[in-house]
Amino acid sequence: MLRRRWRVPAAAVAATLVLSGCTLPVLAPRTDGGPDRAPVGATADWKPCPETPRELVGRAAPDMRYDCATIGVPRDWQATGATAGAAASPGGGGTFDIALIRVRSVKQHDRIGSLLINPGGPGGSGVDTAVYLSFGAALGGLPDDITQRFDLVGFDPRGVSRSSPVKCISDAELDSNFGYDPDPRTQAEFDGAVALSERIGEACGDRYGDQLRLYSTEQAARDMDAVRAAVGDEKTTYLGYSYGTLLGATYAQLFPRNVRALVLDGAIDPKQDVVASSESQAKGFELAFTNFANWCTRTPARCPIAPDPRGAVTDALAKADVSPVRAGNGRTATGGWVMYAVISSLYTESGWQELAKGIDELAGGNPNRVFELADSYAERGPDGRYSNLFDANLAINCADEDSVPDLPRIRELQSQWRTKYPLFGPLLAVGLLSCRYWPGQRDPYPTGAATGAPPILVVGTTGDPATPYEHTPELAAMLGVGKVLTWEGEGHTAYPQTPCINAAVDAYLLDLTVPSAGTRCPAR
Repeated sequence: MLRRRWRVPAAAVAATLVLSGCTLPVLAPRTDGGPDRAPVGATADWKPCPETPRELVGRAAPDMRYDCATIGVPRDWQATGATAGAAASPGGGGTFDIALIRVRSVKQHDRIGSLLINPGGPGGSGVDTAVYLSFGAALGGLPDDITQRFDLVGFDPRGVSRSSPVKCISDAELDSNFGYDPDPRTQAEFDGAVALSERIGEACGDRYGDQLRLYSTEQAARDMDAVRAAVGDEKTTYLGYSYGTLLGATYAQLFPRNVRALVLDGAIDPKQDVVASSESQAKGFELAFTNFANWCTRTPARCPIAPDPRGAVTDALAKADVSPVRAGNGRTATGGWVMYAVISSLYTESGWQELAKGIDELAGGNPNRVFELADSYAERGPDGRYSNLFDANLAINCADEDSVPDLPRIRELQSQWRTKYPLFGPLLAVGLLSCRYWPGQRDPYPTGAATGAPPILVVGTTGDPATPYEHTPELAAMLGVGKVLTWEGEGHTAYPQTPCINAAVDAYLLDLTVPSAGTRCPAR
């Protein structure tokens, strides 16, 4: 189960905090908004919540105050009859809870407003990400110029983490999914992958039924405007990563005159259908792996699987299919777990050395690092429990998707992509099964211009595996008001990575200064 539109850039921040002695426990999703949920259309009722950063990273960031709130939004915005920008009542469909956190610096001055944050996924927690980004530039967070002029407002979209979370896939099924052969060649093996997708779809349909279509991106974009109103902003300033670029682009189309500034980093091309999007990711991960392999060749002292890292990974996958290594706790490092360890490590250049060590240790009979890398991607805790990241990821992706290929076409793509993209093509093709058996109606997002919106900054990274760079100019062109900023770096998403990127994005957020056309920032 590949996150088709996902990565939390704050993972790098989290890793830094772990190295600094803090821990990041996997927390069970919060299932209710508590007694202080504000009604639909109300201003957020903020309450201090210093426990949130303590739960996530062991401490609060210096000079930062943390307040939390929960607002109610209509489950079905269309059913309310509300038009863009208009108030809505919940009608007969009830409400969802949307969890918010506001991080405010005690050194705040000349406040501009709120900076809404979405980390991607879909399924990533904006509450968690706002906490990570509040730790400042020294730990990979946002620059002081930003945190001292804006409130950081993280929100968990509907269905995610603390916001009326979707949870319908058992931990056992998720283990089966992540551990399954990434390239099931025989018909029996492929049929096993089909059966797994059918069971997951049936379980989620039994639990949520017709409500599943309500987790669409368009519904979440309308929630964003309710968040804007609840925090008291006349216009929205937004930082969206990966899938968050799709959410932000949808918002801009629905509420163009409510936009102050949107930074869309790690762009998705909304016009691509699911097949084109999956093939694009297969191509992107192959490029990222080639870049990793070239790094191994240049720095063999840091890469224990040099001089042939592709051969080492291919060999590890082949051996995992025949005789997977067993960990001390009884888990077996099947091909699926090895593959997700590889994928997890390619999201950031800083993960390359961990990947090399993990594959080398696996060859020596120790799968622990492989499991650590794969579990980090899957949000699987040491106790075997998962967050609701992938429940939400599936619910949102499938609500959005109105066209899924049939089984013969998926099988055909698996064969074709194995030739074109040997490591990642089969996994991405088989991943098309995810929505094949998903129940419920669909609610596709719009794909048009943000007519009436101000310039929107679209940021792309040339070495991005998950949202390949070619999506960046496509999204900018679709919006009509998109302005491209390029980072010639590695990994998924660019801000805040280098002084050049930071200077350009900060100037846009603070002063609405758009980078010159063709601006490109070097890798370092």
